[in-house]
Amino acid sequence: MTDNASLRLDKLARVFGKVRALDELSLEIPAGAFVTLLGPSGCGKSTTLNLVAGLDKPDGGRVYLGDRDITDVPPNERRMAMVFQNYALYPHMTAFDNIAFSLKLQRRPKSEIQTRVRQTAEMLDISRLLDRKPAQLSGGQQQRVALGRALVKEPLLFLLDEPFSNLDAALRSRMRTEVKHLHLRLGTTSVFVTHDQEEAMTLSDLIAVMRDGKLIQFGTQNEIYRRPANTYVATFVGKPKMSLLEGDLEHHDGNVEFVGSDIRVGLGSPAAIGLVEGEHRRVAMGIRAEDVRIRLNGADDTPRTFGAQVGLMEPIGSDTFVELAVGPSTIVARAAPDIDVSLGQNVRAELAPGRVHLFDLESGNRLVA
Repeated sequence: MTDNASLRLDKLARVFGKVRALDELSLEIPAGAFVTLLGPSGCGKSTTLNLVAGLDKPDGGRVYLGDRDITDVPPNERRMAMVFQNYALYPHMTAFDNIAFSLKLQRRPKSEIQTRVRQTAEMLDISRLLDRKPAQLSGGQQQRVALGRALVKEPLLFLLDEPFSNLDAALRSRMRTEVKHLHLRLGTTSVFVTHDQEEAMTLSDLIAVMRDGKLIQFGTQNEIYRRPANTYVATFVGKPKMSLLEGDLEHHDGNVEFVGSDIRVGLGSPAAIGLVEGEHRRVAMGIRAEDVRIRLNGADDTPRTFGAQVGLMEPIGSDTFVELAVGPSTIVARAAPDIDVSLGQNVRAELAPGRVHLFDLESGNRLVA
């Protein structure tokens, strides 16, 4: 495979009428990284990919592949390959001819085309399908052919625009695994677009969370999940989503307490929870489901415990998610699949030390390091 190149977007902007689809987006993607652009529909993910591929022109900003400014370079000269949501295969061509198409356009020798197509097909386990046309292939097989067509070009950069969204859940999961193995084997710099946070967490080295054409947070899966920059990222990434409670912070004897409607819970010292300096009263406290433990053994209360009532229960096999009603708010806890609780039961729950997330109520920005 050809050497990789880094990708840099410098204040990229795109406007459609009164809508700023991209609002001065700047992003640096290291060579060889698998980066996911994550966000809801309309946040600018696909627009970004189209600008990188040269399928659309920016209203401002530049695109750099390695040290080269490619903003005005035609798409066919950008050394990139794109895999689309709808596969975009030529229906009248066999899988072989679909994969070989770009090589034939480059007037490569027949022997080279044969070798490269066969090698690519072998890598994707579709050698037996090369004589079939797209209508004779399943969705997953068509997706592999589309990947093969991209791979055979030996690009510096892979662009994948929601390539699994038309597949059923089981096949989508399998294709994710295959693409991850493929990336580990080839190491080609890749930019993947999805609105599915589970897909992003599974595949990515780095995740760029977007909203309204802006980059909200860029980091590893662990950083995005464990240290979300604001309440938007906190509730968008994670399944089930992070529980948020509104309340006040009170300081007593060197410790911090969160006080909300029908809940008072000790968080420890400001240093222990990494609370940034300053006066923070009205806050949103965020809690991940795995950081809440339902206590059924009647042990003594600690400052980190609080009373709650069992609401909905969602068994998912390996775990059961239990919705705990705390006054007007709810907190979701991850529990063992055989937990012995019933709807309406009053329980005590405990927060894992140092694992709460605090956000400014007005701005939504993170308050803990």
